[in-house]
Amino acid sequence: MDNVMAIPIQSKETVPDRLNGSLGVGAIVFMVVAAAAPLTVIAGTVPIGISVGDGAGFPAMYLLCGAVLGLFAVGFTNMSRHVPSAGGFYAYIGRGLGRSAGLSAAFLAVLSYIAILVAVYGYVGAAINDLVSAHTALSMPWWVWSLIVAGVVSMLGHRQIDLSGKVLSVLLLGEVGVVLLIDTFVVGRGGHHGFSTAPLHLSAVTSGAPGIAIMFALAGFLGFEATVVFREEARDPARTIPRATYAALALIGCFYAFSSWALVSAWGDKGAVTEAGANSGGMLAETARRFVGGYAADLVSVLLITSLFAAILSFHNVSARYFFSLGKTSVLTQRLGRSHPVHGSPHRASAVVTVLALLLIVGAAVARLDPVTQVFGWLAGIATVGVVALMLFTCLSVLIFFRRNRVDSRLWPTIVAPGIALVCLAGCLYLTVDNLPILVGGSNTLALIIAGILLLAVALGPIVARLRPLANALAIGES
Repeated sequence: MDNVMAIPIQSKETVPDRLNGSLGVGAIVFMVVAAAAPLTVIAGTVPIGISVGDGAGFPAMYLLCGAVLGLFAVGFTNMSRHVPSAGGFYAYIGRGLGRSAGLSAAFLAVLSYIAILVAVYGYVGAAINDLVSAHTALSMPWWVWSLIVAGVVSMLGHRQIDLSGKVLSVLLLGEVGVVLLIDTFVVGRGGHHGFSTAPLHLSAVTSGAPGIAIMFALAGFLGFEATVVFREEARDPARTIPRATYAALALIGCFYAFSSWALVSAWGDKGAVTEAGANSGGMLAETARRFVGGYAADLVSVLLITSLFAAILSFHNVSARYFFSLGKTSVLTQRLGRSHPVHGSPHRASAVVTVLALLLIVGAAVARLDPVTQVFGWLAGIATVGVVALMLFTCLSVLIFFRRNRVDSRLWPTIVAPGIALVCLAGCLYLTVDNLPILVGGSNTLALIIAGILLLAVALGPIVARLRPLANALAIGES
């Protein structure tokens, strides 16, 4: 070990390197479900899935994807007991596939979460300007609103995680509440002319373009796996993390499936496809106006913004904890792995995330990119492919880890469930990559550029592993 550069050790009394918090199952679930942005998915993604995917059968895709991710969660949460790290995916992949693979996963994860964070910044900037300009004479460029939101998020990210958890709880209850209100009125009035049964028929579920439908349905679950990132700030993480993961997954899947079914029922099978194609962005608001009243449509417009804000805050917190863990395990500068002496927050890592987001927002503004079709569409494409790839390799890591270490002899959580999930996620990754041009506006050139960026992030892993021999050793359990 003489040729290995020593890592300076500093006293925890003088330089804290642990995060403080008392998050329970409910708080972590709120954090994760908020990242999924339920109202944004129902208002934005579901109509697109209906119009360009498998039509009225689209709600079934949420149950299908939820089942696949449930199998993934079995192995993921079982392995979490043996990986006492808040490093997220890269700690798990490194533990099973080795340090180079873990570092590749680390850079891919950071790229994916920063991408989705900035993607939502673009969306929220446009949404705020649309709402303000519709009711006042004030109109400003989208990026001005995005920068204002970034300032608020930065302040919350600097404080202890419990504060963000409380803010997210309030915002999440509001957005879920308005969707459930619409669902209740649709069901109470019997839908358009009865309830849709299309999701129950295989012919309807597999009609149209089911591959595209799976891709959009899977994108709605982004962020559910981030429960392990809050390990250091959780009460009794051995119990809290698995329970929060399953609870978040069940809530997201059931909510999406039921609410998208109600949306289809509100228009009828054929009518839903027509409306989704003609008015995808305003389909939910129009449904609210027809079944509840004008005030509900206005409420959807307002709560869409709070939904996007909640997603930004959640993704910011996840990204900051990735940077914190990368600093703590010497992948990046150790300064990032130091927590605030009072708040116990990853304040330096949070500041880095804010700076990166600001640079990308300003860059998008200078390049005159459209905040929704380009900033949101392109960066969401990067994040979707990145996270699905990370889940795929996490499943592979779970299989190898339990076969190699023999710390758990049960077949279901160590072989069967992660094995089935591995095959299913491989199919999902293929469909996502194959349909990536659609996700980024139909450009094959842009899809190739995005693929190149993702591969570049992966290629950094072996390079850093060679240049920094001790990098990531703590996260994957090496000494």
